[in-house]
Amino acid sequence: MLLTLQAVSKFFAPPEKVRPALQNVDLQLEAGKIMAVLGPDGAGKTTLMRLCAGLMLPSAGAIQHADRLGYMPQRFGLYEDLTVQENINLHADLHGLSMQERSLRFQSLLRLTALGPFHKRRAGALSGGMKQKLGLACALLLQPDLLLLDEPTVGVDPLSRRELWDIILGMKEAGVGVLVSTAYLDEAEHADRLLLLHEGRVLSDRTPYEFAQECQGRVYAVHSSSCGRRTLQHRLSERDGVLDAVPTADAVRVVMRSSAANPEDDEQWEEVTPRVEDSFMARLGQTAMQLSMPEQKLIVPDVQDAEPAVMVDQLCKNFGEFQAVRNVSFSLSRGEIFGLLGANGAGKTTTFRMLCGLLPPSSGEIRVRGQDMTQVQVNVRRQMGYVSQKFALYDNLSCEQNLRFFAQAYGLRGHYARERIRWALQSLDLQAYAKQNAGLLPLGFKQRLSLGCALMHEPQILFLDEPTSGVDPLARREFWMRINGLAGQGVTVLVTTHFMDEAEYCDRLLLMSQGEVLAQGSPSQVRALAATGDEMPSMDEAFARLIHAREAQFRRSA
Repeated sequence: MLLTLQAVSKFFAPPEKVRPALQNVDLQLEAGKIMAVLGPDGAGKTTLMRLCAGLMLPSAGAIQHADRLGYMPQRFGLYEDLTVQENINLHADLHGLSMQERSLRFQSLLRLTALGPFHKRRAGALSGGMKQKLGLACALLLQPDLLLLDEPTVGVDPLSRRELWDIILGMKEAGVGVLVSTAYLDEAEHADRLLLLHEGRVLSDRTPYEFAQECQGRVYAVHSSSCGRRTLQHRLSERDGVLDAVPTADAVRVVMRSSAANPEDDEQWEEVTPRVEDSFMARLGQTAMQLSMPEQKLIVPDVQDAEPAVMVDQLCKNFGEFQAVRNVSFSLSRGEIFGLLGANGAGKTTTFRMLCGLLPPSSGEIRVRGQDMTQVQVNVRRQMGYVSQKFALYDNLSCEQNLRFFAQAYGLRGHYARERIRWALQSLDLQAYAKQNAGLLPLGFKQRLSLGCALMHEPQILFLDEPTSGVDPLARREFWMRINGLAGQGVTVLVTTHFMDEAEYCDRLLLMSQGEVLAQGSPSQVRALAATGDEMPSMDEAFARLIHAREAQFRRSA
């Protein structure tokens, strides 16, 4: 056993006043095994990881772990003004490694993480995937027997996530024990055991297969002959007995309370193999399905609309001699949810910033509701809302003060401003946190607050830059229920995401690579481009295949 916890509890305040962060947690992790820690925001995952790393002491219980321990915190633990080599040197100094040990370990780690060519690059200039690998390299310096990883794949693209998990699985084969917390439940299926936490307590400690089988006979793919996926999801989510309903492929994936399907006349229900995420939502997801949806009839977007909400034509952006974006063209219709996808460095963030007016294009045209973005930015921006990846909140201001600040920034005054603040607090379930500083909120509530700030002026176009990065599945469901409701009221939504399951929520997608458009169309059309024979890949697999094919083509032409 490399790690043992016996009846471990952690209190940050007297337990009669505040719920303990962890309560009577028992776990055992063996050499050569991976345990994934799952749970919603506030479940106690990070507290558990810090206790195991020795950064905190338990209030009760005992922890025993291997002497050689590697720890990768949630934000990689890097110094962004130092180079790759300097970050590794600093961690080697902290661990007291000799020059001989350093020479052997440095070469091995740079080769393992493919960071050798970038050893002189400043950490702050690395992509998210490279930062992730550098953080892991620092954690592996001591050749640990036990490796602790706290949400290591937050904010990185699917290809980088795969590369990281290849390294983790290699550590497992070498006999290293790995404890990893994650908000992405598809990753949890790599683990040997799952530890599900909720409100500081262990709800389950089982294998991924055993955990998924809790939903056997209650998971269906539902098709409709009379409506699209968004309308079908709306309809199913309000039906008695439905615990979860999410779009997937050409259907809506439904988790039922019992095996009774109860289909409508226009629906076809097909039982499918349950996943870890299905059982997670079955246990904890009822609250996500209880959100009130808008009373307005859902708008089905018309992509052939004569006057699109947003039109982009031959957009280019140069940084000196480097062309980050080349001849990108697309359009968005009213009420459409449009996804902008791509690996780190593909040019999607640059494109996104030009659309938001944060970066001037080198050439090309951007028109928002018929107006030239480069000529009338002030008028156009009043029609836009923006949720950034880091949420752009003021941590030292309360929720209410943040909402008031953004209301004033958008020009809202008097009674109207007060009504919009009241609306945001009520509709986003933030009343209980109105006086609490934003910096102290759980990640899911920061996401809600950021969305409320972006919607203060009732924009017609909403830009979302990786809004669910690191957010647990419950908060993701809640967020997308709200976004579907906004789109149903006619708001046009453009979203970037690294989480491919979320691409299924979009009406259309644009996949970028090397600064160019690689694929464009509905989720089904994009998947079909990567299909082999009759086999239709998942969105994650389609993403990887299309990117790899373009990279191979680029290498041949070079």
